Amino acid sequence: MCKLMKQSQTVAIIGSQWGDEGKGKLVDFLSESADIVCRFQGGNNAGHTVVINDKKYSFHLLPSGVLQNKICVIGNGVVIDPKVLFHELDTIRSKGFEPQLIVSSTAHVIFPYHNYIDELEEKHKACHAAGTTKRGIGPTYSDKAARFGIRIFDIVHPDIFKIKWDKFLELKKKMVVTLGGEWKFDDNAMFEQYVDYGKRLRPLMQDTAYFLNEALDAGKRIIFEGAQGALLGIDHGMYPYGTSSNTWAGGIPSGAGISPKRINKIVGIVKAYTSRVGGGPLPTELDDEIGHQIREQGHEYGTTTGRPRRVGWIDLVNLKYACILNRYDHIGFTLVDALGGFDTLKLCVSYILDGKELKKWPIHSEIIEKCSPKYIEMPGWKNLPVEEWRKIAKQGYDSLPKEIKDYIDFIENYLEVPISFISIGPNRKESIVRHPIW
Repeated sequence: MCKLMKQSQTVAIIGSQWGDEGKGKLVDFLSESADIVCRFQGGNNAGHTVVINDKKYSFHLLPSGVLQNKICVIGNGVVIDPKVLFHELDTIRSKGFEPQLIVSSTAHVIFPYHNYIDELEEKHKACHAAGTTKRGIGPTYSDKAARFGIRIFDIVHPDIFKIKWDKFLELKKKMVVTLGGEWKFDDNAMFEQYVDYGKRLRPLMQDTAYFLNEALDAGKRIIFEGAQGALLGIDHGMYPYGTSSNTWAGGIPSGAGISPKRINKIVGIVKAYTSRVGGGPLPTELDDEIGHQIREQGHEYGTTTGRPRRVGWIDLVNLKYACILNRYDHIGFTLVDALGGFDTLKLCVSYILDGKELKKWPIHSEIIEKCSPKYIEMPGWKNLPVEEWRKIAKQGYDSLPKEIKDYIDFIENYLEVPISFISIGPNRKESIVRHPIW
């Protein structure tokens, strides 16, 4: 007779828009009651920022649960630049934290030539360029799919690494030349550098699928931390103006090695307005003084690149698509404080295409670029000082200005998902829990 497993509980935190929605803050907030936090896709093109006692911590590969001293897992679906990973580890240690990190043996490795190829490919794509961070993410996933990638296991074992290195490097050199580039790397120095990385990675490396499933069997609580947002995914996002991994909840089983049945709750993170980095049509984009004000109030500059983000009014059409795709149990609503100071706010409730109204997100960029937004208007709220927001956080949801509650109620009813967590400031405590997520 098979034994019964202990009750486990998992929560997935998924960006619902174009990334930068504030996932890191909610992961950090919920991590207090978790045992493990796992990244399952993306690479160091993602950036999560967490603020604790007015101190800012930025991550690109490390899961945000590191600040709560939780076991952090980088799953097989992540592509890893070891240089970036060790820089983050050294930085967080210098600030008094000691990460408990486990890295998947089957995660693929980013090399400097991937970054260079990324740059060359973007130039060739011209108007179809995705506006990547040029961190080598796409080319590394391309190698993975083509089955000549190099994995963590390989660089931990130099004899295995050398055989693949000698063979695969010739292909990369030919690709660089074909793209109009010039090979500018010291092959031997690069190989030895990655052998050194392998030595540092050896004590961190595990079969993370076994580790996670055994933890779930033991009743542990796990948070799966998404990177980017659902609308940037390779399969269900706006192609080609996105990233190279599956950014929705469906990426968890493949990127972490667990059954879909083991995902108990899915939380979508929604920003009070729209922002994004990269190319592609953005129907609600505000290229005016209002957009500038939102950008400055929301500090809309990329964690990874520092680039100013494109901003606009909230787009409920594509958010509804993200809700359908992920079937969220809860929504975490962020950056409410950054939308203060406007007499009137606009919410996009449908698109107009050739005189006809569309209520379903067309998904194809060629169609979306021809769409214009149809808005409803709602009253805005005052731009409150930080001390007032913190007072509201202590008092709870009922103390929010009526205009904010009306705004939240409309969005909740449109999306048909409860808005359970509300962020009204960057700090961990500047949060309101309306409905428990755990």
